[in-house]
Amino acid sequence: MSPLYHNIHHKLIEQCRKNDSIAQFKIYELYYKAMYNTSLRIIKDPHEAEDIMQEAFLAAFKNIRKYKGKVSFGAWLKRIVINRSLDYLKKKKLELFPLNEELYKLSNDNEQYDIEDTKEQIEVLKNGINLLSTGYRITLNLYLIEGYDHEEIAKILGISASTSRSQYLRAKKKLIQILQEKKNKKLL
Repeated sequence: MSPLYHNIHHKLIEQCRKNDSIAQFKIYELYYKAMYNTSLRIIKDPHEAEDIMQEAFLAAFKNIRKYKGKVSFGAWLKRIVINRSLDYLKKKKLELFPLNEELYKLSNDNEQYDIEDTKEQIEVLKNGINLLSTGYRITLNLYLIEGYDHEEIAKILGISASTSRSQYLRAKKKLIQILQEKKNKKLL
């Protein structure tokens, strides 16, 4: 393999190609927390996220010959985890982008809000993200946390890049609205 991307774990990956279980375990140890968290942010179920993460590693090791080194191994593995997480949601028949749901309607105010950078506020932010609709939450996570651009998100979700941008902007606005409502309730 002559990688196009210089991977710091190149030797371990080569050993995994030879079905070396010790190398596979080392790769697992390096990436399992990040892959679990990626899945958890998408599906919000710790047990299912654990199963999806395990299945993704098994699939990655089974198909490691398909890894061509065009991206980092972690990015390749993350894509497997994201695809498996989205497949799980599809099997559960969860609608990614529900239309006309009263719960997700946005208010029209364009105020700017200050959120203190404390552990409590970070928890409030995480909880707010979890209150978003599935499509909003996934788009927001893929863009802000996973670092994908809208063209990549479009390919992953099977939507247009403009839909990804629109969902992201709506998710951001809805999240601000949720956080403001929580802040107002706290003041009462």
